[in-house]
Amino acid sequence: MIKLIKDSVPNAKNDIISGLTVALALVPEAVAFAFVAGVDPLVGLYAAFMIGLITSIFGGRPGMISGATGALAVVMVSLVATGNSMGAAEDNLGLYYLFATVILMGTIQTVVGLLKLGKFVRLIPHSVMMGFVNGLAIVIFLSQLGMFKKVVDGNSQWLQGIDLLMMIGLVLLTMGIMFFLPKLNKKLPEALIAIGAVTAIVLLSNMNVATVGSFIIDGGGTGLEGGLPQFQTDIFTKIPLNMETLSFITPYAIILAAIGLIESLMTLNLVDELTETRGNANRECVAQGGANIITGLFGGMGGCAMIGQSIINIKSGGRNRLSGIVAALTLLAFILFASSLIEQVPIAALVGVMFMVVFGTFAWSSFRILNKIPLSDAFVLISVSTLTVIFDLAVAVIAGIIISALVFAWENAKRIRARKHFLDDGTKVYEIWGPLFFGSIQEFKSKFDVNDDPKNNAFSISGE
Repeated sequence: MIKLIKDSVPNAKNDIISGLTVALALVPEAVAFAFVAGVDPLVGLYAAFMIGLITSIFGGRPGMISGATGALAVVMVSLVATGNSMGAAEDNLGLYYLFATVILMGTIQTVVGLLKLGKFVRLIPHSVMMGFVNGLAIVIFLSQLGMFKKVVDGNSQWLQGIDLLMMIGLVLLTMGIMFFLPKLNKKLPEALIAIGAVTAIVLLSNMNVATVGSFIIDGGGTGLEGGLPQFQTDIFTKIPLNMETLSFITPYAIILAAIGLIESLMTLNLVDELTETRGNANRECVAQGGANIITGLFGGMGGCAMIGQSIINIKSGGRNRLSGIVAALTLLAFILFASSLIEQVPIAALVGVMFMVVFGTFAWSSFRILNKIPLSDAFVLISVSTLTVIFDLAVAVIAGIIISALVFAWENAKRIRARKHFLDDGTKVYEIWGPLFFGSIQEFKSKFDVNDDPKNNAFSISGE
C-alpha cells in the first residue's frame, strides 16, 4: 500500500482525471456487453467495478483497465441461454450458471499465473501483435456503429434525417474538441472536457438525442441505480453441485479463461509499448483470476483487460494504479449516488471518444511498411486483422502464431548447408551444419550423393 501511494503521488492529477474519463466510457460498454450476454446491466457494471478495482491494485500492469468485455460476452450468451432452459423462466438459472462458470474461469487463470505460464506471451510475433491492434481498432469502430440506431416499436432501425445529422454533429464536435484542445493546452483532460461540453450543449438546448439512460431502457434495462454487490448464496442452492454441472460449465470456463488471458496479455504488451515500461504477465494472470473469482461470487459477469479503455487511460495521462482505482470507485459512485446524472450523458459524446481511441489504436505505420517487410509477415498481419474482425481475438492470435511458427519452420528447414572434401586416403568428408529437425529431413538427405560416394565416408555435423 505504501509503495502504491508513493508511485501514485508524482502523477496523481493525471491519474485522477484519466480515471474519471475512463469511468464515463465504461458505463455504456459494460451495459452493452451485459445485454449481449443476456443478463441485467448491473451484472456488467458490477463486473467492471470489481475486476477494475482488483486488477488495478494487484495486477501486473499499472495503467491497464479491466472490466466486462465483448469477447467474453459473445461466449456467455450461449451459456446463459442453455442454463435458463434447464429450469423455469422465473428461476433465472442461466445467471447462476454464469456466476459458477466465472468462478471456475478465475480459478483456471490463477493456476496459469501461479505456474508462471504467462511468460509465453513473449512468443507472440510482432506481426501478430500489429495485426491484433489493427483488427481490434476495426472491431471497436464497428461496435460503435450500433449507437447510430434507435428502437422503434421493438425493432432496431438506423437513424435518419435530423436525428442522424444531430448524432453525427455531436460525434464530430466531441472528436474536434479532443483533437484541437491538446494543441492549445496539453495539460487539459481533452476527453473529459469534450464529454462535459457536449453534455452541457445537449441539456441547455434540450436536444432530443440518445443518452446513456435511454440506451439502457431501449435495451430492456431499468436504469443504472443499484446498491453494493451482494454475495450470491443462490449459486450454491439454485444449481446442483455435481459432476453434471461441472461437465456443463467446464468447457465454457476453459474457453473464457483462454480468451480472457490472451486479451489481457496482449493488452499488457500494447501498454508496455505505449509507456515504454514492462509489466508482469504472471502477476496479471493471478490478478485476473482472483478478480473473476470474486466477481462470480458477488454477482458480476466476469471480464478481462479492455484495450479501448486502457488506451483512453494512457492517452489521458494515466500511468499508475491510481487511475484504475479511481475509475472503478467512480463507477461504483455512479451506481450508488449519481445514476440520474450519468444517464443524461449523450451517447454521441462517448461514441466520439471511442472513435478517437480507434484512430489512436490503429497502427497506421503498417501501411508504410507493408511492402518492406517479408511477404510472410505481411500475410500474418493481414490475416490476424481479418480474423479478429470475423471471429474473435483468441482465434486470430492463435491462428497468427500457428502461421508464424509454420513459416519459421519452413524457412529453417531450408537452412541446411553442406561442405564436401576428400582426404588423402580417399575418404570423403561431409561437413553439415544448420537446424536439424523433422522439417529439414528432405533438405538434409539432398546433401548426400550416396551412389557415387566411396566406401570410406566421414561426417561432421553441427546442428541445432
